Parts: sequence; structure tokens; C-alpha cells
Amino acid sequence: MKQKMGWKSFLCVLLVLASSLTLMGCGSDEGTATWPSLTEKEARENLAALLSRVNVKEVPLRMDISGTELSNPGAELPDIAKYPLSVTGSAHVNVEIMASTEKAGPGMDGWLNAVAESFNQSGATTNGQKVSVSIRPVASGLATDYITTGRYVPDAFSPANSLWGEIGTSLGAKMEAFETRLAGNTAGILMSKSAHEKYSAKYGDVILEKIIEAVMAGDLLLGYTNPYVSSTGLNILTAMLQSFDPQDPLSPAAMERLQAFQAMVPPVAYTTAQMRESAKNGVLDAMIMEYQAYINEPSLKDYVFTPCGVRHDNPVYVTGDLTAEKRDTLRLFADYCMGDWAQKEAVRFGFNANDDYPGQPVRLNGNKLAAAQQVWKKSKDGGRPVVAVFVTDVSGSMGGSPIQQLTSSLINASGYIGAGNHIGLISYANDVSVNLPIAEFNGPQKAYFNGAVRDLSAGGGTATYDAVLVGLDMLLKAREEMPNAKLMLFVLSDGVQNQGYSLDKVTPVVRGLGIPIYTFGYNIAGEDAEKKSAREALKTLSSINEASTISADEGDVVYNLRNFFNAQM
Repeated sequence: MKQKMGWKSFLCVLLVLASSLTLMGCGSDEGTATWPSLTEKEARENLAALLSRVNVKEVPLRMDISGTELSNPGAELPDIAKYPLSVTGSAHVNVEIMASTEKAGPGMDGWLNAVAESFNQSGATTNGQKVSVSIRPVASGLATDYITTGRYVPDAFSPANSLWGEIGTSLGAKMEAFETRLAGNTAGILMSKSAHEKYSAKYGDVILEKIIEAVMAGDLLLGYTNPYVSSTGLNILTAMLQSFDPQDPLSPAAMERLQAFQAMVPPVAYTTAQMRESAKNGVLDAMIMEYQAYINEPSLKDYVFTPCGVRHDNPVYVTGDLTAEKRDTLRLFADYCMGDWAQKEAVRFGFNANDDYPGQPVRLNGNKLAAAQQVWKKSKDGGRPVVAVFVTDVSGSMGGSPIQQLTSSLINASGYIGAGNHIGLISYANDVSVNLPIAEFNGPQKAYFNGAVRDLSAGGGTATYDAVLVGLDMLLKAREEMPNAKLMLFVLSDGVQNQGYSLDKVTPVVRGLGIPIYTFGYNIAGEDAEKKSAREALKTLSSINEASTISADEGDVVYNLRNFFNAQM
């Protein structure tokens, strides 16, 4: 016997049919009816109705067994020109320092810039020669990659914490400890006041072991960032492993507990900013963040911060082959940073709080820290198989160099997809093509993936949301065979939708299905209206189910896709 359709489902189908009469142009349509919230069943029904108007074609499979596009890890990194100097020294003796972005960035993240500018104007000399420093702001994980691969080696390096120095040394890079602290900082657990009250009533003090217990019990939803690129992410990962097994943090027992823990946390955030947005939206109860970032963010004033893990005291390492004059210059600058004026400025910029917190000792050397990152990658999905579909824009604007660069980057980044994951690929212009049906990413599927990606060609319009619907349908069908699967959709696009369904038409279906859609904006940096609109559309699409979005261009697409896949796949 057929079930009767409920009034809400009936109303939604009527709205879908009505909207099909006006397959639209770009963005949201003025005057569009307000869509009701959909259950998963209703979202499936609406998905089927919408797909009846989408033209989909199957592309014949072709194996390509040639290797990845890049074999040198250093070649994956962006040209250093993507990260210009924030302070440029001009003295006869000048030392370049690559520094983490919370102290060498813009605004209230610019303490080291302010100190460097003052130092350069101070008239400091060595052996009668004027000296200066240049500051290059680069995130600690990326800076470590530059130095360890030899792609770019500055005179000195100041990461957020000492864990990166351990990793760099283990990979054979020169990381000579020069100064243990420029300005005090700590990573910590940031908890909303309401969550903190509930937690404290049941678990007492905020300590890592109790936090883990609360997460495992389902009493606390905790977010943290990618430990391959984030100082706080790497910090909390190693702290957890040491908590799981103090004698052997990489033991099978520790890995088993990490996997169980990962089953109870949301997907890792790509950046702290994206994690912060999830918290503001009420999705997270707690997250990991540095104190300096927390204290400078007004939207987090109702959160409670508790230090944890190793300290983030901004050490300095010598990474280049320094002359005696350059070494003297670095010492003069380090001493200047620790002078009274500079340290008072550090306080104003949010540093030097929580100095009574001793920090957790580092029990893992560099080799074991790198192994911990690998353990996290294997455990991050909590033992569930990952099923992902890549949705790739091949519209006319992607012609020439963009499509060549993006396909090369996809093939290279596919080397970071974990074993046992299931992958599919679709592309879209005016219509939607299924280039690779979902299957386990084993040898044959990798060869089909390479063939499908290398055969992509650009031309036509941009039916982004038609392709999103097709990808969601593929994922739902895959889940019928793998009920426990973790479903993910990745959309890679360089422009605004101008064919097929609009974002507001598909939003209720996306929300009702609850499948996260990660978006990757390609070559959409800039302030012109179309690029800003494209960025906003991708951000909105990802925000529906609290996924992340990032942007890249030809200069850093390889590196960003690599980290994107490392974090999510």
C-alpha cells in the first residue's frame, strides 16, 4: 500500500514544480517563496523532483596509470611571493625572519611587525654596521614545509610553538634553537559560558582528561583545526595522545582511543576563522584556540578560556647559514623584543597572559610528532568509511591555464586521499557529467580517476547547483550499500552560477539531507563584483551544513588542495 504524502511534502513538491518553470540566473531570486524546513525523507522527495529537470550524461571510463603531476614535495608549495614581507629591512646587514601570522599579521596580529619597525629605526649596529630585520608572515605549518623541503629558507624562523622545530629537525632541516621565547602565549580550550556551566557541574575543572571524557560521553561538542598546518591543532593532537597513553602516545591503545574520540567530534576545521563561525552559529560547544586570538575577538567575549597543551611562546630558530654579523643582528633583535617597551606592547596585542601556566612537556620528538599526524589522518573519521564526490567546474571561464592547473592539482592532491575511502567525480558546465561513479579508491579507481581528470575540458555555462544535486544523489545511493558511511561533497568552482537551479532553490534539500558541502573557490580573489559574488555563494553553500570553504589561485592551488584533502580525506 502506498503511503499518503503529508501536507508538508505535498507543499514542497508543489514549490519545486513551480520553481522548475523559472530555471534561473545568478544568485537568489527576489520574491521567491519562503521554503519550509524539510525532513530527510522530504528532502529526498524534493531532490528526485528537482533532478527530473537536470540533464545528466555518463562519460566513458578511461584508465591512466601515469604518476602524479608532482614528485617533489617542495614543488607543491606556492611561490614565496604569495607571502610578501610585512616589514622590509634595508640596512647593510639584514636578517629575514619567517614568523607565524598571529604575531606578524595585520592589525592586532601585528606585534612583531611593530617591534621590527621600531628596531629598524633604532640605529642598532654590529661592528660599526647598521643592522635591520625583515619579517615574512607565514603560518607555522607552511613555513616548516618551506624550510624542510628547501623551497625557501629564511635566515630565521619563529613559529607559534616548539613542536614545529621538532618536526623540522626530524626531517633533516637546520632548526638551531636560538631563543625559547619572544612573547608568551598559550593554546587552550574555549568553551561557551552555557556549556562551561553544564560541564563544570558534571565534570569539575577543565582539564584535558575530563574534556575527553565529556566528548566521549556526548556531553560536549569540540572543534579543532588541521594538525598538519595548525599549531593549535598539532598541539591538541599530541596532548590527547599523551593523555591516552603517557608511556607510549603512539601505542595501539592510544590510537584506538583517538579513533573513538574522533567519532564524537565534527570534521576538522580548515581554519580557526571557520571554526569560530561554527561556534557563533551554535554548532560547537567548545574549540581549541590560542589565547591571543581569543582575547582579540569581540564575538568570543562570552566564552571561557582554559590553557592546555604545550606553551605557544614564539621561539626562534636559526634556519639559514648566518654570518657572524647576521647572528649578532638576530641576537640584538631578540633582545629588543624582550625589552620593557616591546613586552608591554606584547601585552597590548594580547600576549603574555597566563604566564602561571607551565605548559605540558613535549614527550614526542619530531619523528613521533610526524607519526602522530599520520595517526590522526587514519583515525579522524572514527572508523567510518568516507564516501566523497568531487564536483568540478568546467565552464568556459576555466579554459586554458586554469583547467590545466586545476586538473594537475587534483591528480597530485589525490595522493593524499586515505586508503579505504570511496570516491566519485562529476563535472559541469551547461549540463552535468558523471565522469567517475563512486568506488573504493584502490589501484583501478585511482587510474580511472586520473583518466577522468585528465580528460576534463572547459566550455559553456555554470550549472553549479544542478551538479550539486547530482552529487548528493550519488552519495545517497552509495549510503544504501554503506549505511555507516561518512558522506562528503566537494565543489570546485571559479565563478557564479548562471545555468540551472539557483542556490535558494537547492538550499532546503541540502539542509534537509545534512550532507556537508566543502567548497573550493579557484581564481576568485579580488574585489570586482562577480568574484565577490562567487566567493559569497560558495561560502553560503558550505555554511548550510557547517562545512568549510577556501580560496586559491594558480599560485597556491596545489598546496591548498593538498591540505584540503589531508584534512578531509
